[in-house]
Amino acid sequence: MGFRCGIVGLPNVGKSTLFNALTETQAAQAANYPFCTIEPNVGQVAVPDDRLQQIAAIAKSAKIIETQLGFVDIAGLVKGASKGEGLGNQFLGNIREVDAIVHVLRCFEDGDIQHVANKVDPIADAEVVETELMLSDLESLEKRVPAAAKRGAAGDKEAKAMASVLGQALDLLREGKPARLTVPNDEEEARLFRQAQLLTAKPVLYVCNVAEEDAAEGNELSARVFAKAAAEGAQAVVVSAAIEADLVTMPVEDRGEFLEALGLTESGLARVIRAGYKLLGLKTFFTCGPKEARAWTFPDGAKAPQAAGEIHSDFERGFIRAETIAFDDYVALGGEAGGKEAGKLRQEGKEYVVQDGDILMFKFNV
Repeated sequence: MGFRCGIVGLPNVGKSTLFNALTETQAAQAANYPFCTIEPNVGQVAVPDDRLQQIAAIAKSAKIIETQLGFVDIAGLVKGASKGEGLGNQFLGNIREVDAIVHVLRCFEDGDIQHVANKVDPIADAEVVETELMLSDLESLEKRVPAAAKRGAAGDKEAKAMASVLGQALDLLREGKPARLTVPNDEEEARLFRQAQLLTAKPVLYVCNVAEEDAAEGNELSARVFAKAAAEGAQAVVVSAAIEADLVTMPVEDRGEFLEALGLTESGLARVIRAGYKLLGLKTFFTCGPKEARAWTFPDGAKAPQAAGEIHSDFERGFIRAETIAFDDYVALGGEAGGKEAGKLRQEGKEYVVQDGDILMFKFNV
């Protein structure tokens, strides 16, 4: 499976236009007025990976199945959302359900497109959204931390650990910092912190929506966003929603030439996916055979049984061993038979840490 990103931003920053382009649909109605998006639209996107095509060609696979990336187009937020202004409560509730926040920021001037604050300032826009998320978390923790501390003092060990880790998050929020800067003391605190589903604990990817002429190098506005992301340990990419919208209307074989004419080597979707994978520490392994070649997403550091579990829980529960070959070896040696002959096809056990690009076949017994 891939991951699920919530696309957020102030009204009229190009959020729904980007969603339509990325998912190659017109599922999200894009219009020049606030709250055009009321219910969150959800789209699944096939993650492009050239390696999968090469593997399928060597294995003579009849079908190719890419891993999937989910985008959720969430209603535009305005100042006061944490108190229910606009569609605030709905907006905040939808964010809790995603793995990462893709924060679209307007980095272009256009007198024909109304800005909710009547000025183009991506940093100020980002701060509006961040402030509302922090206020919501702050209100939640100011109730939860004292209650957990009280139970902890009465001997509840889990409540004591919860009070410790959420208390640290509360201190950060009071200083105007996001909860994701919290550092749990152990795995138990880390588990409780994840369960808390704090809005500001979500990793953030800033998407700078620029005009077509700035799509290759960005501009002064996007440069400010990249500086902000670097200071926060977040990720940022430059995308032109207008270019992405044009791309999906043309034949696939013409897209490379179109991008090249604009000084681009890849689509905005590819940039967003790569940055998102880096942000969440995700990698890809492959399975292949005559019937199909398939890509699977797994968290960096996962061992073979956990990777097997991405295919089916039975694979993880009854894991015996994994046959694996690195992508480069698979291609260089012409597939599984060549890899086996060269001694590159390995038998790995439960402690094997899966590597990006591994081609795996799992042996299991339930």
